[in-house]
Amino acid sequence: MSGKSLSRYAVIALALFLIAGLFLVDTNAQKRKRKRRSSSAPKITNPEIYQPTDNSNSNNSGETSNLDNANTNSKTTEDPESMKKTIQTLSNQVDKLSDKLSQMEESQRSMVDLERLSRAEQRSAQMRSEQRDVQAKIGELEVRLEDVQFALKPENIERSTAVYGTTRPEEIRAQRKKQLETERDRVQKQLDQLRASADRLEQAIATSDAEVDRLQKKLDAADRSAIENTKTKNQSDVTLPNPSPTPTPNR
Repeated sequence: MSGKSLSRYAVIALALFLIAGLFLVDTNAQKRKRKRRSSSAPKITNPEIYQPTDNSNSNNSGETSNLDNANTNSKTTEDPESMKKTIQTLSNQVDKLSDKLSQMEESQRSMVDLERLSRAEQRSAQMRSEQRDVQAKIGELEVRLEDVQFALKPENIERSTAVYGTTRPEEIRAQRKKQLETERDRVQKQLDQLRASADRLEQAIATSDAEVDRLQKKLDAADRSAIENTKTKNQSDVTLPNPSPTPTPNR
């Protein structure tokens, strides 16, 4: 490489170095100016604004309390009369509710008694039907027993066995008598059972009839009581005067 080229490169490098140095100096100067300006600028502070105390709330609260006291006093003066009216109204409502509950309970009891009465009447009717059947069977068996006892007479046994041609009539008569006695015992046993059933039915029918009579009397008494209460209530509604309104005192 020649000496001219080296000298040229050296000149270029020196020029670049000088330009860079000038740029750094200018930059430092600008930073110093900015610092001086920022430090020398005065700080502006806003003064606190004075706020006066608001007395309107205290005045309003005082007025409100005075109004509340006045309303309380006025309500206190009106309370006795309004309480009387309220108590009277509530008392009337309670009386009406009590009457309705009593009527509902009475109706419920009447319905139960009617149901029991119907069942007792049906039971009595059924037992009477059974009693008629038993009495009919008893009558048939009594007739049959009379026939057997009549047939057991010796002359009737002999007459009934005379038609049989046999060399041993005593055995035939003894056999016939035994048959009739067995039949008599069987009929007598059935009669005893039916008569015992008839006695039980008679007692059950008497008990059922007494229950029917008692329930019928109870229902009749309830009906009469309801009619009397209705009449009394109607009379009281007619005779009681309408309450006059209580005059309100002037203020």
